[in-house]
Amino acid sequence: MLHRKIEKTIIDWLKKENKALLIDGARQVGKTYIIRKVLEDNHYDYIEFNLIETPEIVGLLTNCETVDDLITNLSLFSKKPFVKSKTVIFFDEIQEFKELTTKIKFWVDEGSFRYIFSGSLLGVELKNIKSAPVGYLKTVTMYPMDFEEFLQIYNFTDELKESLYASFVERKPVNEEVHNRIMKIFNTYLNVGGMPAAVKSFNKTKSLEDVISEHEDIVVQYKKDFTRYEKEDKKPYLTQIYDLIPAELNAQNKRFNFADLKKGLRYERSEDNFVWLSSAGVAIPAYNTSAPTVPLLLNEKSSLFKLFLSDVGMLTSLYGRATKMKLLSNDQNINYGAIYENVVAQELKAHGFKLYYFNSKKTGEVDFVIEYNGKVMPIEVKSGKDYRKHSALINVIDTPNYSIDEAIVLSNYNVSVSGKITYYPIYMLMFIRNNEIKMPKLELDDLSAL
Repeated sequence: MLHRKIEKTIIDWLKKENKALLIDGARQVGKTYIIRKVLEDNHYDYIEFNLIETPEIVGLLTNCETVDDLITNLSLFSKKPFVKSKTVIFFDEIQEFKELTTKIKFWVDEGSFRYIFSGSLLGVELKNIKSAPVGYLKTVTMYPMDFEEFLQIYNFTDELKESLYASFVERKPVNEEVHNRIMKIFNTYLNVGGMPAAVKSFNKTKSLEDVISEHEDIVVQYKKDFTRYEKEDKKPYLTQIYDLIPAELNAQNKRFNFADLKKGLRYERSEDNFVWLSSAGVAIPAYNTSAPTVPLLLNEKSSLFKLFLSDVGMLTSLYGRATKMKLLSNDQNINYGAIYENVVAQELKAHGFKLYYFNSKKTGEVDFVIEYNGKVMPIEVKSGKDYRKHSALINVIDTPNYSIDEAIVLSNYNVSVSGKITYYPIYMLMFIRNNEIKMPKLELDDLSAL
């Protein structure tokens, strides 16, 4: 049985917090499954309600004024008893109940039950739910399986992980045989991706045809959701934008070109569509920053961005069988810039980073820029044999005003170091994590003597 890193977050919530918990994310990332798994593995008594499968519940929830009303109404749809201080109430597809924010405070304050929700971001309704009163709702976003999670199907041991991590930290080459085998598995990950249904199918049958079929089914579901949740005038753009992402990533500068949607179209007239797809979890934006300095947010240009798919396996399926076959060849000299950049965006996003890229006429373009351990970290992504050619990265490092202490190049090749640049094999993405700076406790000045 495959484990997900989010399981620890759910367990910590069950043991330590009194707030309600909301697990959100795109469809098919495994939210419902993982909630059930954690509750069952840890022997929690729970009762589940799906608000799409049982829409009658929504009306009853709207009319609940007290927790007693809630339990009385829910009892009509449950064969199990509600036990105070024991039962966890699990609402699935919570985006169907927009009024949650007016109820959650009273449910949590009353204290008889624990509440866990899951919902798809495919719908603006969930944006309102996430604005529940501070202190009453903990929100965690779930993503497709990252590469480390995918490695479980290959019996990835703690000892091997520790060995690879030591190479990452010490910036020393990995054993060549190990490196080649992990790279081969990484290329498989590019084909399968991290959508649980695709990973489960691949683990069972080893068939990429089955994987492609799973991906096609997910895309069909996404497009149905586009039409279900959004206003009529946005439907064409949502589908068109989603369909354009693979081609836009394959363009020379990879920046999304609005003219490909409609001649003369400006970002301001279509902004809601891009924000919606990003909030839905099906697309990942990387925004242009006008200067690679902390904080990157101050230099963000929201109308200039690259747009990636949320799952690299779905991207390679859209590119077609010929692309998947070439990935299986493990030829290190083949250039797959769009695919590699997509998997980097996907992994960094899942690890908690907000994504940027930097581009200027003077220096050129750097693929990604993130805030890493309190500093700016430029990242170049190289899929071919010319992985040491990166003039833009050199220019950024050599610009004194940017104060860049180190940079990373991700490629097919083993670990090496040259000046401020560390060359990592791309699978070491698993170790680039957002370790937020711990803020110190502050002493309160006593002003009474003044």
